[in-house]
Amino acid sequence: MEPIQILKKAQEGQYAVGQFNISTGEQLRAIIEAARELQSPVIIGTSESERSFIGIKQIVALVNTWQEETNIPVILNADHCKSFESVKEAVDAGYSAVHFDGSGLDFNKNIEITRQVVEYAKSKNPDIVVEGELGYLRGGSEIHKEIEIKPEDLTKPDQAKEFIEKTKVDSLAIAVGNIHGIEVDLENPHLYLEKIKEIQKNVPSTFLVLHGGSGTPEEDIKEAIKLGVVKVNVNTELRIAFVNALKKSLAEQSSEIKPYKILAYSVNTVRETVKEKIKLFGSQGKI
Repeated sequence: MEPIQILKKAQEGQYAVGQFNISTGEQLRAIIEAARELQSPVIIGTSESERSFIGIKQIVALVNTWQEETNIPVILNADHCKSFESVKEAVDAGYSAVHFDGSGLDFNKNIEITRQVVEYAKSKNPDIVVEGELGYLRGGSEIHKEIEIKPEDLTKPDQAKEFIEKTKVDSLAIAVGNIHGIEVDLENPHLYLEKIKEIQKNVPSTFLVLHGGSGTPEEDIKEAIKLGVVKVNVNTELRIAFVNALKKSLAEQSSEIKPYKILAYSVNTVRETVKEKIKLFGSQGKI
């Protein structure tokens, strides 16, 4: 199934496909095993730093191999590309989706580069999914003490319509009260659900994307999916699950030197975390 069709099916079925970021083969194994067990499509994401660590050609080969072996619909997304050159590298390497993050640019410059990204990506692979971003998400994939969301950060529904018309992106990452990472001092950030409803009304055919799935209340995520979100990104929770399990494994097996035994607990923990998210997003059994 082509990437566009995976998301289109989710849109029509009112569920979301999870994007789970990785930087190691163990994380990839855990995600694919969870998707296979629950018969769910899945998106593998890699940021610029994650791609640099694991290797851009290497991750394409690994994902292709897992997909051939399991027959699970998998999209490989180049997450948060900050430049046209970064997008080009991912497209040329064989990624099936790319995300250009122009949220730090002014509106017109964001449109200009995003349009350039779409034209190049589609010329190389008409079936590739291209994601743009409008609005500003604060934070990063880590634990934060406190993050203040400002009104000007939020995606404006009228601008969303103009952005889609001028760039022709398939997907749009929106800022609706979500943040990157997890905020610990305050209650989980709640989404502006009415804002999602307004945006969806203005761009009804566009795949809406919710970044910051790690720190958002489950009920808000469920409502966001009902309102048109078809892709939810998760990274920080997986990192925490992996690292905490690794620390526990090292503490309990202090004399163990076999990496595959030390890492087994991390793989199991990440797999269970991903399964929980798949069930939350409603994509279980959707193959």
